[in-house]
Amino acid sequence: MTLPSGRDFRPPWPLTSGHIQTMLSSSGVRRTLLPRHAYKVLDGAQSVVVDGGDGVRLTGAYTPQKDHASARGLAVLFHGWEGSVDSTYVLQTGSRLLADGWDVFRLNFRDHGDSHGLNEALFHSCRIDEVVHAVGDIAQRWPSRPMALAGFSLGGNFALRVALRAPALGIPLSYALAVCPIIDPGEGLFSLEETAPWFYQAYFMNKWRHSLRAKQAAFPQREYFELQELKQNLRGLTEALVLRHTNFGSLQAYLDGYSVAGNALAAMQIPATILTARDDPVIPVDAFEKLELPPNIELDIANYGGHCGFIRGWDMTSFCDDYIAARFNAIANA
Repeated sequence: MTLPSGRDFRPPWPLTSGHIQTMLSSSGVRRTLLPRHAYKVLDGAQSVVVDGGDGVRLTGAYTPQKDHASARGLAVLFHGWEGSVDSTYVLQTGSRLLADGWDVFRLNFRDHGDSHGLNEALFHSCRIDEVVHAVGDIAQRWPSRPMALAGFSLGGNFALRVALRAPALGIPLSYALAVCPIIDPGEGLFSLEETAPWFYQAYFMNKWRHSLRAKQAAFPQREYFELQELKQNLRGLTEALVLRHTNFGSLQAYLDGYSVAGNALAAMQIPATILTARDDPVIPVDAFEKLELPPNIELDIANYGGHCGFIRGWDMTSFCDDYIAARFNAIANA
């Protein structure tokens, strides 16, 4: 069976613009124009709290498939930074996998969705242990086999790190797929500040500050940040987060803590795929081209797609749905 490749994605103009792809990917316009079947994963979805270990609780949504005698397996989906289980791209991918016979679990990271009141400590990108533990809990509670994982942007970075750790912890993960994952966080932060158009940083900062205000409201007895810190740019507020709420000691040590650059993925034991786009304005393609990957990790760089866009046309459906479903189904059929 021939699997779809990034080079197969050839959108019509003006969707050949990485900026348009990126802006449409999470826009209200896209959510409005998508066909109803893109939200099928919401039907019968069960809200769930899963165990992140050491008293940490994470929220998610589980949707069992109902159209086949048995499920093809369990698909676990990770959203991006300041996204949630209800982000458009997560719902669309989950709905496609559900239609193909997969049970679907959508996981919220700490402080994402409406989960700010569950854990007092703040989310940061090095909280990998609780996500790995949660995936282990999901695997035990819904033991469909195989289990496959897909993540987007920061969620793609988490997916790769979970896949690295899963075998040693006995988590029966069969495959991982990362769409436009953060590879080198230091380079990505620099890109948002220095080379990406100003509105990308403004978009992420607006969402992050909104999330931090929700966190402060949930735990009014804590002072997470001073007002002047909240007014800083992305680099300044991230550094304040590191120094106030982590033990890393420096911004660079923190960024290195969740990097998967260079040969960091060399020990990956399970099959994995990294899909990105050469015109991604958020995460520079150079970081992908510098990766030193083992044979079981497929790197697929499309010419178009922007950051987690891959929108095929004005119905707002995504090439990613076919791409992810084809690879998940191949794992199930192996």
